Amino acid sequence: MKPLRLAMLVSCSGTSVMGAMIADWLQGTVAATDVFQADRLDLADWELPPTPSLTPEPAVRQIVESLGERIARADAFVVVTPEYNHSFPALLKTAIDWNSTQWRAKPVAFVSYGGRSGGIRAAEQLRQVFAELHAVSVRDGMSFHGPRDGFDSAGGPEDEAGASTAAKVMFNQLSWWARALADARRKTPYDV
Repeated sequence: MKPLRLAMLVSCSGTSVMGAMIADWLQGTVAATDVFQADRLDLADWELPPTPSLTPEPAVRQIVESLGERIARADAFVVVTPEYNHSFPALLKTAIDWNSTQWRAKPVAFVSYGGRSGGIRAAEQLRQVFAELHAVSVRDGMSFHGPRDGFDSAGGPEDEAGASTAAKVMFNQLSWWARALADARRKTPYDV
């Protein structure tokens, strides 16, 4: 079976050691399967202006179009996000808002991290945002509570078995929805 195209949006800042570590581990987990072909989008590397505009400057338009094309190619999405003040980072909201139709009728999973909550509040808010964009959020995601203490010096989770099991469940759901929605879009284009 042909691998599904997975866009992994990493919404942490360029200086976030934990966000990069989690994304690296997740990317390695994805690479070990033959289900997905991952395209990692570290949002800190994109110079997106904070507010979408109907008439962006040419340089901004080029950045936005390039990001939008990579998002549009995806069959499914994984969003890796920290939680800041009970929500998700503005950088992620900016990337989401600059694109609209690219998310439609495609599944999205969330991998969150941060403090005692593990970023769950950020993931729950993102479910509402993606529902507005006609994306389908999968039930099971991943959350890393107190991640600074939960990863070893090699960059892997201390509870490798538990994290791998959670990742497998999440990716199984994501692949089922990605194939089902891709088949549905082929039969009947989603133009709502």
